[in-house]
Amino acid sequence: MPAFRSDRAPSPAVPAPPGRRSVLAGAAAVAAAACVLPAAGTASAAERPSGRPRTEAYRWRTAAIGGTGFVTGLLFHPSARGLAYARTDIGGAYRWDAAKAHWTALTDFTGWDDWNLLGVEAMAVDPAHPDRVYLALGTYAQSWASPGAVLRSEDRGATWSRTDLTVRLGANEDGRGTGERLLVDPRDSGTLWLGTRHDGLLRSTDRGATWAPDTSFPAVPSASGQGVTLLVAAGRTVYAGWGDGAASLYRSTPSGGWEPVPGAPVADGATRVPVRAAYDAGSRALYVSWANGPGPNNQSDGAVHRLDTVTGAWSDVTPVVPGGADAFGYGGIAVDARRPGTVVVSTNNRWAQVDTLFRSTDHGRTWISLKDTAVLDVSETPYLRWGGEAKFGWWIQAVAVDPFDSRHIVYGTGATVFGTRDLVHWAPEIRGLEESSVRHLVAPPTARGARLLSGLGDIGVMYHESLTASPSRGMASTPVFGTATGLALAAGLPSYVVRTGWPSGSNAAGAYSRDGGASWQPFASQPEIAASAPGPIAVSADGKTLLWTFIHWDGTKYPAHRSTDGGASWSEVSTFPKGATPVADPVDPDRFYAYDTDTGTVHRSTDGGASFTVGATGLPWGDAQFKMAAAPGRTGDLWLSAKTGGLHRSTDGAGTFTAVAGVQESHALGFGKAAPSSQKGRSRRPGFPALFQTGRVSATHDGVAVLRSDDAGATWIRINDDQHQWGWTGEVITGDPRVHGRVYLGTNGRGIQYAEPE
Repeated sequence: MPAFRSDRAPSPAVPAPPGRRSVLAGAAAVAAAACVLPAAGTASAAERPSGRPRTEAYRWRTAAIGGTGFVTGLLFHPSARGLAYARTDIGGAYRWDAAKAHWTALTDFTGWDDWNLLGVEAMAVDPAHPDRVYLALGTYAQSWASPGAVLRSEDRGATWSRTDLTVRLGANEDGRGTGERLLVDPRDSGTLWLGTRHDGLLRSTDRGATWAPDTSFPAVPSASGQGVTLLVAAGRTVYAGWGDGAASLYRSTPSGGWEPVPGAPVADGATRVPVRAAYDAGSRALYVSWANGPGPNNQSDGAVHRLDTVTGAWSDVTPVVPGGADAFGYGGIAVDARRPGTVVVSTNNRWAQVDTLFRSTDHGRTWISLKDTAVLDVSETPYLRWGGEAKFGWWIQAVAVDPFDSRHIVYGTGATVFGTRDLVHWAPEIRGLEESSVRHLVAPPTARGARLLSGLGDIGVMYHESLTASPSRGMASTPVFGTATGLALAAGLPSYVVRTGWPSGSNAAGAYSRDGGASWQPFASQPEIAASAPGPIAVSADGKTLLWTFIHWDGTKYPAHRSTDGGASWSEVSTFPKGATPVADPVDPDRFYAYDTDTGTVHRSTDGGASFTVGATGLPWGDAQFKMAAAPGRTGDLWLSAKTGGLHRSTDGAGTFTAVAGVQESHALGFGKAAPSSQKGRSRRPGFPALFQTGRVSATHDGVAVLRSDDAGATWIRINDDQHQWGWTGEVITGDPRVHGRVYLGTNGRGIQYAEPE
């Protein structure tokens, strides 16, 4: 398992942009928002107010890796062949295109202010109207996050109408892999139900346009519980799973109220959480999976039960009882619409023997493990070998059986979607679905080797020979890391690359490559603190000096260390500001820089990082995500992105900084090849590199956008559009040093986006 997927924390990974009030705040309790959102995946002509610079049309695409994130829900439409939907914890929703065997992203229009809506808590389809689909959005339920929203579509997600809620949803919190909390009432297509974590059950009678609490629902939510964990229709009855104690399962009554389901299993001493449920219409049986926690982590016990909805009798049909060294919970559950009595259920958090799918064709009386006969083919997504042998999967809480093909089963994992058409051969069915949280991007300056190097959350570093196929080398190995914390190449020796990250399977937290990132070796030694607090790293222009800083996931900062022998030995640099990100000068190997975000002070070194002195002071401070970058091919030309504090530049090696006029916000900044026109002239000297940023320049666009400047920040043009926004994009951006205009953008949940002018 890759490190840290269990706590993809809201800070610093996905912070709400400081100083920018969410457009959801202050909405009436359940007022409908009078807006129709743009078609997903289609382009429109850019609009610009009179007098503003033009926007340049770019063609945006997603780099292929193959998932890399937690697929929390999979849903086939029961009456439309080939129509299915997927939801993710931080990367939006997708629609399956069966003809192309490809997923289409449906929520890329999510803007910067709405970043909290890129997590999908639940989805629902209308069995009687195949073109209708609904999404409940909201990544975090904490008080600092904005309230959730419900999207509704009449054209399978091509366009959406939106209703803002005042309650908060938690698509990236514990319980995110439980059942769908959104449901179309089986008795009336105009009525929908939405189960929440902390605010009970909501009901809409106008197809999701407005919502109100269902006061007849008897369960009382608690601040620490899971609330409603699932909603499922069984004939004309709706069942609701409950994760806050007392009764664990409720059902609707003919009179319009709710009642506890008699006999629903409850573990001694603690409520056993209902995780998923599926209704077998042919045998009129409801199957429910249970665990001693909502998951996907920290489950060590579980069961599967069948309810005869006619007689009310419960049966324990658990395939394998967890216990001892084989501790786990049960997760996904699905029935075969074509074969009554056929049911599939997944284990979850089963590390000793690896998770599996159990399948029964006799109503749960006997089971077989599909993992035991599985033949896995991950040739299209080599990273799934995790530096060794591919596994059947982990965090399996989403399982679905195609209602038109009994042998087509799909399941989601913490990294991908696997599918089979014969119950034996399994391969990822993941094309188009990319959920990486991108931390680092390096575009090498030479034509030989990788087109791009990426450092990602949970799955380390990738070497991209192509952007249309998953990297053939998979995750960088020797050693394998979880989340990448640093990635840098020597500007004057680009074949030399270094990386750092959270150890996975060994203690090594740093490595180097002498072939541009194609192969790696761990540093011969590392500072003692490295394994528990690996931070960013920089390498001098000539590749002879390494500067590595350390910061724990809880924010504790430690002294930086320096090596001049390729990592064979390290010495502490006491004058380097603790926890700061080191920046190497791209020309002078003796110069390094560091921006102390705690004090708004830039420190600089002229002796190869051995010592640092104070340079510019009085800069914006207080946010660890402020970033400093050095312009390629120039000594001492530094740029500081200070988020809502704007963009600042130094041309004297960090002695002084000047605010770049017209830039109201700058969240990430990178450089690309200079525009051809700026390379003309008598001297034939290259012009200033193209600047790319995610920021706000009111002369170009009212909100945060992806921007390019070809004149050192004097003017900017917007290069994305309202349909390509991807929520929060403030981590990393870079241009291509070989092709003017080409840009690579890191998102938090939608992978690597790249584009060139059309």
